[in-house]
Amino acid sequence: MLASQRALFDIPRDVCYLNAASYSPLPLRTLEAGRAAVGRKGRPWTVSASFPGEQHERARLAAARLINADPADVALIPAVSYGVATAAKGLTIERGSRVIVLEDDHSSPVLEWQARADAQGFSVETVRSPDDGDWTAAVLAAIERTDAPPVALASISSVHWSDGGSIDLEKVGASLRKQGAKFLVDATQSAGVLALDVKRLDPDFVIFPTYKWLIGPYGRAFLYVAKRHQNGIPLEQTSGGRRNVRAENKVYFIDLDYVGDARRFDMGERDHFISLEMAAIGIEMMVEWGADAVADRLRMLTDRIAEGLRSNGIAVPQSGTRAPHILSLQFGEGAPAGLFEGLAADGVYVASRLGRMRISPHVYNDEEDADRFVAALTRRLRT
Repeated sequence: MLASQRALFDIPRDVCYLNAASYSPLPLRTLEAGRAAVGRKGRPWTVSASFPGEQHERARLAAARLINADPADVALIPAVSYGVATAAKGLTIERGSRVIVLEDDHSSPVLEWQARADAQGFSVETVRSPDDGDWTAAVLAAIERTDAPPVALASISSVHWSDGGSIDLEKVGASLRKQGAKFLVDATQSAGVLALDVKRLDPDFVIFPTYKWLIGPYGRAFLYVAKRHQNGIPLEQTSGGRRNVRAENKVYFIDLDYVGDARRFDMGERDHFISLEMAAIGIEMMVEWGADAVADRLRMLTDRIAEGLRSNGIAVPQSGTRAPHILSLQFGEGAPAGLFEGLAADGVYVASRLGRMRISPHVYNDEEDADRFVAALTRRLRT
């Protein structure tokens, strides 16, 4: 099993940080790269002309390796919402059809379609949170309903951000293909932890940021665009998205045709001296460890926490439908007042999400962290 990687992070032993699903700490290597990058921006005459392009392609390649994509199918973007807006600009959702989303899914894969529905004449169907926690069965039932308009698109997260429910993307993708529908995956809560092979899954779009499970900075994200959608018009009109609009040319606008791959969807101001290399480092580390090894380690930790809580009389979700790296606890009458603040005072950090307590360890956590959380939560609930 992958060992704890705590030594690669600046995490004091008295800190029990179990909140990667909100934002992860940065590895020491990334911190050093960030400091060097800030210095580089402070002395821009030291930056070679080839450096920005090298950064673009390093980050693009890292993101592509993470999901088994071709680098040419990956765009550099700032946020998941940007990626969804890019996809929406290029898709035609037929009037009278429906777009499927998840109840209480995060805003990015939902709000774009709600904002477009009335004007474009389609409906947004929300799959309700299943009582048994089986999001996959609930989504499949929605797709396969015969008493509903045709499905045009499912725009869903691969792991639900608040309850940790995991969705079987291959089953959902196969069902959508039978309906002739498109598939947009928000992989925010799974990229790097759960294996995702776009060549096998064949989704239309996959989007993920770096600041959570990919142990990277804010403001960096990636958009996978299937080749069948790479003739669309980008969200922004930039020189980098055109074949030959270059400052070093004698004539600036030489060839205004778009580049022929997903690079046309790159964001403006993509030349980030500071954050792009930081994003690449985190993804490269995750690729080196491998999603299966990371998932096995985090499953061990969440299972250890779950068993410790059961032994203390606390109800926990069954492991069959939840992701291996997120454990969400539901309190019947809501979490006791001051519980999260009390845990933080004990040096234990988790998140309050939609009435639940969300626990999300990462590779920097170990068994001592798991046991410490169980003891701290049990003590706080008793008092």
